[in-house]
Amino acid sequence: MRKDSNLLLAKNSRTMKKLIFIMNVLDIMAGLKKGKRIEGALYLDKATGIPTFKAYNRTPKPRPKDKVLRYLEHGWVKESSERIKVYESMPKRLGAARMIMTLERETKEAKNVIIEQEILG
Repeated sequence: MRKDSNLLLAKNSRTMKKLIFIMNVLDIMAGLKKGKRIEGALYLDKATGIPTFKAYNRTPKPRPKDKVLRYLEHGWVKESSERIKVYESMPKRLGAARMIMTLERETKEAKNVIIEQEILG
């Protein structure tokens, strides 16, 4: 289609104005002013017959912080609601032999922490 034909369609096309009921309009307008896209559902309300827009709730659920079970020399052992997390981070300057020894020692300590947690409940 050429650009000329687009102009003809715009001039000759009928326009229709329709009011749409927007739920939580203040929150949606605040998001639009920030330049965000608002995703949601547009539907006809069965009771009133008015087109209605309902935005999806995309806010993440707050989750509790992880509980630190023990701080290690180069990391930590934490407990979340579903997992036990062990983190290790060592400087490269230690060298491979000292890193391996440190990993073995701290892994043993992490195992002991897990055993303590199991015994204590």
